[in-house]
Amino acid sequence: GRMSTSRPPDPSSHSADLGAQYITTTPAYAQSHHSFYSELLSSGVLQPLDCLVEGLKQRDGSRDYMTPLGMCSVVKHFLSESGADLFFEHHVTGLYRRGASWEVQRKAGGSETFDAVVLTMPVPQILQLQGDVGHMLSVQQKQQLDGVVYSSRFAVALFFPPDVVFSFPWAARYVPDNPCIRYIAADSRKRNADAPGRGPSLVVHTSVPFGLKHLEEDKEDVQPIILQELHKLLPGLPQPISIKCQKWRYSQVLTSVPGCPGQMTVLDCPPLVCGGDAFSHSNFDGC
Repeated sequence: GRMSTSRPPDPSSHSADLGAQYITTTPAYAQSHHSFYSELLSSGVLQPLDCLVEGLKQRDGSRDYMTPLGMCSVVKHFLSESGADLFFEHHVTGLYRRGASWEVQRKAGGSETFDAVVLTMPVPQILQLQGDVGHMLSVQQKQQLDGVVYSSRFAVALFFPPDVVFSFPWAARYVPDNPCIRYIAADSRKRNADAPGRGPSLVVHTSVPFGLKHLEEDKEDVQPIILQELHKLLPGLPQPISIKCQKWRYSQVLTSVPGCPGQMTVLDCPPLVCGGDAFSHSNFDGC
C-alpha cells in the first residue's frame, strides 16, 4: 500500500518511498497517540525530520518525523509486534456468508472460511467484491460509501549509481504552480541514509489535477511526460540506473464517510467490518 518501500533492481542504489513521505502529528494526536509515537521513536523506527524541505507549511505545534529504513518499517514494526500470521499476494475477489462464518474467495482460486472479516482496502474495491457484501449494506451505508472520493496521482522513483551526488541543497521540495509535478524528494537524504557505496534515490509525485487527467492512461505512457517535466525543473540531472513508475488510483481521501466514524459495522454476526482512511482521514494518525 501507500506505506510500502520500493527496492531498486540494483542493490547499489538506495530504496525509495513512492507513497507516504513523512509523518506529521498535531499536538492533539501527539497526546492521544503518545504510546504509539513513544514506541516508534524509542525503537528508532521514527526520527525527527530535520532536513531542508522547501515549501513545507508548518502548522503551530505540529511535528514531522521520517523513517530511516523507509515507510514500510512502520508497518513491519506493528505487524511483528502483533504476532499475527501473515499471508501476502492473496487477492480477495468475493465474500460469501456461510451461516456463522464468511467464505473468502481469492483471484488465484480456492477459498477459506473465517469467523470474522475486516476490510481496509479503498471503498471502491470493497464495493466491487462479489458475493454478499453489497446485499448486507443498508441504504444509508451504501450512500455513505458511494460518497467517498479519492485523489489520484502518479509517483516516479529514480535510482542512481553510487558516484552520483545531487547538486541541490534540499532533501525535499514542494513545487508550486507546475502543471505536472507537485513534490520532489531526495529520498535517501530525507531519511538521513546517504552512505558511501550506495547511490541516491529521487522520488517525484505529480499534482492531483495531472493524476486525474491521465488516470486511465498506462503508466508507461505517462512516465516520459513526468520525466520531461522533471528535467526542466532539475536540468543536468544524472542518468539513473533504473526507474519505477507507480499509479496511485486511490491516493488520499478527499471526502470521507460523514462524521469520520473510524469504521463501519456491516454485520454483527458473523462480524464484517469496513475500516481504513475512508472512515477517518489519510495520514498516519487517521490510519
